[in-house]
Amino acid sequence: MKKQHLATAIALAALSLHAQADDAAKPQGFLEDSKLALSTRTYYYENDDHSAGANNQRETAEVLKLDYRSGFTQGMIGVGVDAQMLYGLHLDGGPGHHPGTGNSFWPSERDNSAEDDVARGDANVKLRLSKTELHVGGALFPQLPIMMATDSRAMPQNFDGAMLTSREIDNLTLSAGQLEHSTGRASTNSTALSVAGATEGSNQFRYAGGDYSVNKNLTLQYYYANLENFYNQNFLGLIHVLPLGDDQSFKTDLRYFNSSSDGKNSSGAAGYAFNNNGGYAKHANEVDNVTWSTMFTYQLGGSKFMLGYQSVSDDGGFVMLNQGNVTKDGKPLAANGSNSEDNGGTSFYLYTNSVIGSFIRAGEDTSFGQYTYDFARVGIPGLSAFVNYLRGDNIKDKTLAGVDHTEWERDAGVDYVVQSGYLKGFGTTLRTGSYHSGGTGVANQDQTRLIFNYTYNFL
Repeated sequence: MKKQHLATAIALAALSLHAQADDAAKPQGFLEDSKLALSTRTYYYENDDHSAGANNQRETAEVLKLDYRSGFTQGMIGVGVDAQMLYGLHLDGGPGHHPGTGNSFWPSERDNSAEDDVARGDANVKLRLSKTELHVGGALFPQLPIMMATDSRAMPQNFDGAMLTSREIDNLTLSAGQLEHSTGRASTNSTALSVAGATEGSNQFRYAGGDYSVNKNLTLQYYYANLENFYNQNFLGLIHVLPLGDDQSFKTDLRYFNSSSDGKNSSGAAGYAFNNNGGYAKHANEVDNVTWSTMFTYQLGGSKFMLGYQSVSDDGGFVMLNQGNVTKDGKPLAANGSNSEDNGGTSFYLYTNSVIGSFIRAGEDTSFGQYTYDFARVGIPGLSAFVNYLRGDNIKDKTLAGVDHTEWERDAGVDYVVQSGYLKGFGTTLRTGSYHSGGTGVANQDQTRLIFNYTYNFL
């Protein structure tokens, strides 16, 4: 638990409440708008690795999450506090079913066994002026095209730093910030920020951008991000929904990323190498990539038919923020260090961010499709299901010129949320995936995730 963030948040909250004590007639927005919720998540995770001699992963964990979000104090500048506390219990893994190195599901002890239980917590101070909010602290969960905290395991990933969001201009949302550290989804310690394959880190990820709603059916996006000494990234996006009447619509979603090396990554300094997702790079260890994708979605009643295409440039793989093999101060992990620091991973804003694979190696062209059905249309609200298929071709070999590889994945999922009664809000999620590699060096895998979620709101 990062005590400095909690202490700062509590101190400012106390000051803000004291400032209001002399005027009891004013509404106590800090308290009146507060929200307190306790969430439980039971998560079963199974990954069958088909490579020779591999141990199949089968683990179950229970996580309790207490979230507090205050309102804002009265006055020109409102002050508030957000805080989160997590407690997790490893229920079962079975002998040999908890990979101690590179485990993305649960923290490991130094002997590579699973930690029995974990606890962590953090908080933010938040300020509001008109329609602009600033959040500063260690419980940040960005969901932006150039940075997406992941919640795909038992525990969520969070960041510390500062995030500013402004909606002063109608139909325009502006965002900017600097992030410095992250606590991974299978970690108890925060680390510096990095890229896949690096052994050094950075404590400066800066970004700025915005979303502009031209009208209710068209949104334009632009974001810029820089991870110091690793990469610069520009993103352009377009989302358009065409109503067709009679419960029908056609959606177009275009995404474009242009990424280049920065600082020590471009100079080839030791420890700042990008592994290009285990694939080819024109300039070894450097960031140099253009990736674009398009997705078309036709909705008819409860059915959604999605078809898309994605292209990764030949010069190198798509880059995203990662935690790498680094500590909080950005230095390499010691050989005898706790494995719980080396379990990063973030989501990324592409449709190929699937159950198992990523489909983001140099030269890769991916065709994908998905069918989703909402069973509320046949009298079962809260129930939905999907199936999808992705195939990547033209993946450049890491060392052999003129040799291309392929990979494919098929996934399926079911979600159900109880709509009424004592268990209202209780959710069940099932995900299955099957991945097959055609020479990419990644093992064939089958994965199953079964998740039970429930949230009780005290306030």
